[in-house]
Amino acid sequence: MTVDPLLPQPATGPGGAAPPYGTAPRDDAARRTELAAFLRSRRERITPEQVGLPRGARRRTPGLRREEVAHLGAVGVTWYTWLEQARDIHVSPQVLDAVARALLLDRAERSHLFALAGAVDPMPGRECTGVTRELWQLLHQLTPFPAVVQNSRFDILAYNRTYGRLLCDLDAVPEEDRNCMWLAFTDPVWRAGLGDLEATLRVMAAKFRASMAEHLAEPAWKALVARLMEASPEFREIWAQHEVLRPVSAVKVFRHPRVGALQLTATSLWTGPNPGPKLLYYTPVDEMSRERLEQLAAEPAALAAV
Repeated sequence: MTVDPLLPQPATGPGGAAPPYGTAPRDDAARRTELAAFLRSRRERITPEQVGLPRGARRRTPGLRREEVAHLGAVGVTWYTWLEQARDIHVSPQVLDAVARALLLDRAERSHLFALAGAVDPMPGRECTGVTRELWQLLHQLTPFPAVVQNSRFDILAYNRTYGRLLCDLDAVPEEDRNCMWLAFTDPVWRAGLGDLEATLRVMAAKFRASMAEHLAEPAWKALVARLMEASPEFREIWAQHEVLRPVSAVKVFRHPRVGALQLTATSLWTGPNPGPKLLYYTPVDEMSRERLEQLAAEPAALAAV
């Protein structure tokens, strides 16, 4: 029988028995190579400032160095280096968890890491958002102005009390659904609070597409688009138009069922020198909007979104 060398071949174990599915040597090598590339890409996107490290004058490496990731995760430098070199080593779930925390992986990225390593995640659903204690403090100090930390995929990573009541009771939204794109296209309460729904959806989709250009191969981005395509005919129609738009500051109108209309100016601040998570906060345009924000921030949580 002729064997095609480009196709994966069945391997045999002791006594000629086939090994369990997914354990063929060629599959393992491909997975290790993909894992190495994934780790490098995640390491290179993080700036030293994002994790509280000094940049230094002689830095040439984009993002973090390997030894810095190892230090942040409290794992051996050699061990982490071997991971990025696609060495054939066994990695414990504890080490993978430490690496995920050091690289600030979100849920989808963390799941991808464990899948590539062939390990079971001991804490599925965990997310390492990179929101520092200082940033949390700033969010709360901005109250009664609404403030939120988002990544470029519109995931809501952290928010203060006023933002959590602005468009819905955000505390009641499952964590996996705390994404502004998802809520704007699928959540009736969130949508009702947007002053100009049609224009807002088009602007959001255009910004999302512009951001996604640098993340086309990433599972989390593809998964969100697929989920939106399935759930929202409105999203499918807008997405098919391929519009792009870069982020800009603008005055937005929100309609809250209890406090009334609010005119707010949106301002974005990057949390590091390179695009990544950003702090988005809203300031009132007029005195009436300011008073209504103060009222919203002061109301009990049970009433804020009613």
